[in-house]
Amino acid sequence: MQCNPIFKATYTRLVQSGKPKKVAIIACVRKMVVILNSMLRDGVMWDENIARN
Repeated sequence: MQCNPIFKATYTRLVQSGKPKKVAIIACVRKMVVILNSMLRDGVMWDENIARN
């Protein structure tokens, strides 16, 4: 979460809104899994613009 600005922003937003840190981490991991699954399905490389949505 620390190295990727997209996941870091999601994590920070969730923690600032009052979510426990472990919940925020799991939410970021789930977001990452969904993005990676769609990348495998579509056969595309990492695109930061797609991950922002």
